[in-house]
Amino acid sequence: MDKTVNILSLVPYKFLPPNMGGQKGIAFFNRYLSKHVSLKCVTIKENSETLTEGYPIKNILSNITTRYINPFYFFTLSRIIREEKITHLIIEHPYYGWLGILLKWFCKIKLIVHSHNIESLRFKSMGKWWWGILWHYERFTHRRADHNFFIHDDDRNFAIKNFKLDAEKCTTITYGFELSEAPSPADKRSAREAICKLHNIEASDKILLFNGTLGYKPNLDALDIILEKINPLLLADNDFKYKIIICGNKLPAEYNGLVNYKEKNIIYAGFVDDINLYFKGADIFINPVIDGGGIKTKVVEALGYDLSVISTRSGAIGIPEEITGSKLLVLPDNDWTEFARQIILLNTDKRISNDYFKHFYWDNIAAKAATFINS
Repeated sequence: MDKTVNILSLVPYKFLPPNMGGQKGIAFFNRYLSKHVSLKCVTIKENSETLTEGYPIKNILSNITTRYINPFYFFTLSRIIREEKITHLIIEHPYYGWLGILLKWFCKIKLIVHSHNIESLRFKSMGKWWWGILWHYERFTHRRADHNFFIHDDDRNFAIKNFKLDAEKCTTITYGFELSEAPSPADKRSAREAICKLHNIEASDKILLFNGTLGYKPNLDALDIILEKINPLLLADNDFKYKIIICGNKLPAEYNGLVNYKEKNIIYAGFVDDINLYFKGADIFINPVIDGGGIKTKVVEALGYDLSVISTRSGAIGIPEEITGSKLLVLPDNDWTEFARQIILLNTDKRISNDYFKHFYWDNIAAKAATFINS
């Protein structure tokens, strides 16, 4: 560990315990980065289980929305920076850009923006009228950072071109996976048997999986596509025996009837305590997401568990196809006829390559980030 670098991570929303993709992206990044450099974290009071992360965490930010514009946090963080001899500040997303920039100027520290996607474009894809205001603020923040971490090369290249950033100050630091190798075939068989028993699924059925926070519009849109486009095409093939398992919380009330879709081969499991069981035991992960921006964390995790994935082009952004082999099949957006046809035809026997873990294993990612921070 380089002790000359002392990082303060500023996380202004709930990420512990890490249940959803964005939460995992921060929690695991910090957890592994703290093995390479000295790291401390300031976050909101709502975060729990902070003693098990392996680095000091101060729960001092308010849970209310006005925390993003609270000017008194400048003085609180200035004191922490001085007392803890902080050299670098990492902010998640651009929202605390104003605070990070002030702390950079007055405390003489380095500012790093950890971007999970181009936030303004994500909100544009969701139809938010104010996305342009956020675009200018995002650009303003990135241009004043000493270094910028982007989640994949497309975002990095977009920011360099459109935000007019110095390419040498922009690094791709992807979302990762906690295991350094895929689970064994025996582990996968055991998980499959557990799922079949839990949901009363025939051993001969193909198990298709979709997972995501269903209160998030891009995931809810994907669920609609499964229900209205893909599943009717699968039902029309009398020889294809399958079940689709939907996992995820925050399902809107108008979808309560989803629990009655068993006769249509759809099982709504809701929020599950161990999503890894499903990643290990399913046959195919289906990802008909066509908006939302950023890397799709559920696809990274599915592939890491050696689960075959069929995805739209938009849903596979940031995942190099050359390291996934035949485990990832990428199809054009909105071609649901071909999507369903490939589900029926897909050979799921091949294993994910070791190159996948060289790219996506969290410790490798954190080591790369530490190298750029140290330099």
